[in-house]
Amino acid sequence: MVRLNRVLLKDAGNAIDKTLSEILVCPLSKQPLRFCEKTKSLVSDTIGVSFPIKNGIPCLVPKDGKILGEEADASKA
Repeated sequence: MVRLNRVLLKDAGNAIDKTLSEILVCPLSKQPLRFCEKTKSLVSDTIGVSFPIKNGIPCLVPKDGKILGEEADASKA
């Protein structure tokens, strides 16, 4: 599993592999996450939380999530 993750994230930088993004879910709502190009983060639209990606590794610890404001919702539309 670790080898697979390293292969998927090897060249990710701040982005994330499409295959991995299809597997990951929000640690709080258990719903799918979407990748935001603007903020280079994973967003849970269900609960309005953004999770950062550091060195190609998604930080899905709940305390690392940032609550999205109305500005983020407006830019999404």
